[in-house]
Order: sequence, then C-alpha cells, then structure tokens
Amino acid sequence: MLLEKLNWRYATKKMDPTKVVSEDKVERIVEAARLAPTSSGLQPFEIIVVTNAEVREKIKAIGWNQSPITDGSHLLVFAAWDNYTAERINHMFDLVNEVRGFRNEGWENYRQMLLSTYPQRAPETNFEHAARQAYIAFGLALAQAAFEGVDATPMEGFDPKALDEILGLRERGLRSVTIAPLGYRQVEGDWLVNLQKVRRPRDQFVTEVK
Repeated sequence: MLLEKLNWRYATKKMDPTKVVSEDKVERIVEAARLAPTSSGLQPFEIIVVTNAEVREKIKAIGWNQSPITDGSHLLVFAAWDNYTAERINHMFDLVNEVRGFRNEGWENYRQMLLSTYPQRAPETNFEHAARQAYIAFGLALAQAAFEGVDATPMEGFDPKALDEILGLRERGLRSVTIAPLGYRQVEGDWLVNLQKVRRPRDQFVTEVK
C-alpha cells in the first residue's frame, strides 16, 4: 500500500555506498516522473541520471557536501526549460498529433493560444512555471522510489548555477531545479533513521468546504 510506503520513507541522511539500486527500479522511478501530469502536457523539464562517481563528487562539493550524493548509487537531477519557445511548444503539440494520428481543431486553437502567450512572457516567469511542473514529477519519483523500497533524499541545498555548469545544462536550454540521490539507508551514522515521522495532524492541515 502506497501510504505504508510513504510512512516508511524519510529524507535519508546516510546511504550505504556498497548497495546499488537495480536499473529496473531506477527505470520505474524515472518512468513515474515521465508520466507525471504537466500544464498543457508540455513536460517542460528533463531528468539527468548521474552515476559517474567523479561527476557526483563535483556535485557533492557544490551541494553542501551532503554524503548521499556520492554514497547513493544514482543521482537524479531535475532540470526545467529555461524558457518556453515556439519550437518547444510546437514539438509537443506535433508529438501529440503524431501519436494520436489525427488533428483536432480545439487542440490546434489551444496551440495558437499558447504560442501567442508563453513565448512573449519574461524568461524567468517561464522558467519558474516550468520548474513547478518539474516538482510535480519530482514528487511522483519520490513516491515511486518509496513504493520500490528505495531511499531517496530530496535536495535543494546546492548551487544551481554551478550544477548547471558541471552538467552543461545551460547550453541545452535547461536549468537545474532539484536533485535526489537514490540508494539504501545505512542505519549506523544516520541520526534521522529511527526518529518518528512528524506531520501536522489532519485537522490542522485540511480545510473542508461543503
């Protein structure tokens, strides 16, 4: 049950460097993110899966020296589009038409509405919008990791400009948003592992409007 897995997961502080997450589990975690809902179905982000030890050492150095970055076996980097362009919007609409095998007038009108709106906005506004879509996928990746029994630590504690440079993201029209090492917890040395999960109670968290 997913809720049981979500109660099991936590932001692992120490991962066992001797344990490797299997590629099939990593693929399902990435696939959960790929299947995430996004605004207008544009999927304005990409995922970089980093296993190279030398590259992860560089990322650790600009990531507050957080050990899961190198002790985990995989590092997921979520990078959002730096801007919405006509080319990017058209690519996704054309892909939908190709996969579905037909063109829809309402869909084409919607394409034109986006083309007349998004590219004209400030690039930073568009990046922030794209980053929010990336976070939807990021949440699903964390949930899938828990479902797979894989530890994942969500991280924003890194220098995004430095990470962009390490991975050459700006040249690809991308900017890093958030990262998550994947691995398996090492109980010894993790101060958080045995502490009770704390969340606000439902009556302080949910408001019902009937």
